[in-house]
Amino acid sequence: MSGPSLILDPRIHAYRKDIADIALAGQLFAPHYARPMTRSCGLLPAPLRASPSDTAETISELLPGEEFAVVDVTGHWAWGYCRADHKVGYVEAIALADPFVPTHIVVEATAPVEASIDLLSPTIAALPMGSRLRGTEKGAMLAIEGGFVPLSHLRRIDEHEDDPAAICQRLLGAPYADGGRTLHGIDCSGLVQLALALCGVPAPRDVDQQRTLGDPLPDGVSLVRGDLVFCEQHVGMMIDDRMVIHVSPVSGKVAVEPLRDAQAHCPHKLDRRRIRT
Repeated sequence: MSGPSLILDPRIHAYRKDIADIALAGQLFAPHYARPMTRSCGLLPAPLRASPSDTAETISELLPGEEFAVVDVTGHWAWGYCRADHKVGYVEAIALADPFVPTHIVVEATAPVEASIDLLSPTIAALPMGSRLRGTEKGAMLAIEGGFVPLSHLRRIDEHEDDPAAICQRLLGAPYADGGRTLHGIDCSGLVQLALALCGVPAPRDVDQQRTLGDPLPDGVSLVRGDLVFCEQHVGMMIDDRMVIHVSPVSGKVAVEPLRDAQAHCPHKLDRRRIRT
């Protein structure tokens, strides 16, 4: 027996012709089912690719400390899904490490990793926003394996912010990169997902899936800070009733623009959603 018996979304359901996640055993037929093995992304972001190739499309990005459920390993590629949003794809197996329970999360655009507890010590690495860390607080620093991170760049993992627009603004100027989720390259849905996650609101990875977030706004209701606006395969977040922050198709980077200017590139009526944080 092979092939799906139901219509499932391959972006968030891990199945191939030869193998499927055991969680799908009651929903489709496959010649083999596997129970996923949880791994964590190492200290560098790892591209999630559409196929097992260095040149394959990047469909998302696994951030340091984020969990990845490995369903199958072929050669040096691990196939499975990101635990946070269930996005399915391939990650280089060498990028994955033993899982751990994080204590802190990076909330600034990047966080430096210092060589010693001295704030003036050399920076040996940088961690992107959303990186999950396990460490011990020592004065103004978090001691992690391999270095020290200023607590001013972190929050405890169970502490959430309440202003996703402010989080987006920390990434102003970040260039567009399809599938990206960091200051070095990000796409529109990645920006929204990252901002909402730091506010304790889980969000799916892709624009069409994010259209189900929150509540629709009826015509005539004014937009407020934090509302989402959608145009076809694009999403932005309002910073007030007139200005939107998004990955601008015009400038190719995270930017704040008048909504009317952004709407000029949208041939259809905007969808508007309000998120409760």
